[in-house]
Amino acid sequence: MMKHALLALALLAAAPAQAQCYADYKAKQDDPLRLHYGVAQVPDSACSKAAATAVLSPRLAAGGWTLLNVVSVFGPETLNSKKASAGAYFLRY
Repeated sequence: MMKHALLALALLAAAPAQAQCYADYKAKQDDPLRLHYGVAQVPDSACSKAAATAVLSPRLAAGGWTLLNVVSVFGPETLNSKKASAGAYFLRY
C-alpha cells in the first residue's frame, strides 16, 4: 500500500505544471461609443496575440463588444499587476 502511495506522489510530482496564459485587450461598443480595457484567460494553445484574438473576438461579441486589439499575452506572474487597470473587465471574458 505504501509503495502505491509513493508511486502516486512521484507521478504527480513528475507531471508538468499547468501553464496559464492571459491576454489584455481593448474593446468597444458603438452607439453610444464605449471603450474598455480588459484581461481574459485564454487557452495555453492560444498564447500568442493572433491566437488570443481568434479566441477573444467571439467571447466579446457575445457580450455586445467588438475586439479592437490584443495588447499582449502573458503568464500568471504578470496577472495581478493588470487587475486595477482592468477593473470590472478583469477576467470577465
